[in-house]
Amino acid sequence: MARAGVEEKPRWRDVPPDVRRVVGETLGARVARALRVWGGYGPTPTFRLRLADGRGVFMKAVGPRDNEFSQDAFEREVRVYHDLRGALGSWAPAFYGHVDVGAWRVLLLEDLGPKSVPPWTPAAARGVSRAYADFHRSAMGMPLPSCAPAPGQYLVAEAHGWERMAEAKRLGSVAALAGIRSGEALSWLRSSAPTLLAAASRVVDAGPPHTLLHGDTRSDNLRWVRGRLILFDWPSVGTGPAEYDLAAFAQSVTVEGGPEPERIVDWYAE
Repeated sequence: MARAGVEEKPRWRDVPPDVRRVVGETLGARVARALRVWGGYGPTPTFRLRLADGRGVFMKAVGPRDNEFSQDAFEREVRVYHDLRGALGSWAPAFYGHVDVGAWRVLLLEDLGPKSVPPWTPAAARGVSRAYADFHRSAMGMPLPSCAPAPGQYLVAEAHGWERMAEAKRLGSVAALAGIRSGEALSWLRSSAPTLLAAASRVVDAGPPHTLLHGDTRSDNLRWVRGRLILFDWPSVGTGPAEYDLAAFAQSVTVEGGPEPERIVDWYAE
């Protein structure tokens, strides 16, 4: 049974025995316990594993029931962990490998524990914002493999997303996400779409300096562990101006009850 208000996810006993066995063999110890991890905006299997030798491992997978979007995102993320390990360093969880068993594909990573935020206290927001700036600075000018699309390719695709959203037939479905305030949201979208499209087109032409972009930094894709920022869920990786990542992150903190976006930007700029 799924928890109310979240996506349905398979239980550990629903994972085929061959997959469970190969996971244990890959990690060098039997899986003693597996706890489902909720969240992620999709029904893909995710577990926190406790091994017989006491180690903790995070497992995410796609199986035969998962859609093409999930399969493609998984493939991109596996490539990032293989090809970008040197660039990511301590900014990403430790990578323990990935295995394919029939129609199942499994990624094995360091278990970073439960969510760190929210709540977004001023201290946490400032610490994460400054560390996020350090992440961007550390990757600036670094040669990156093809799994991180170049600025032109990456940002053009992102701008096209705004163009699709601004189509009249799509505005209603986007506004519906606001629930009882959908009418207000639709009015705002109609009046603001030209400004958003103009801003998106300017981002495409943004010049250097460019850096590695996570592309989806928000509270459920990060951990703040004893002053260390760790980012995960990397299928949206690309290269471009750091401000592209920052703008999305700053507003995500505010909507979760944290400081205003301008404050996040100030801390980042420090």
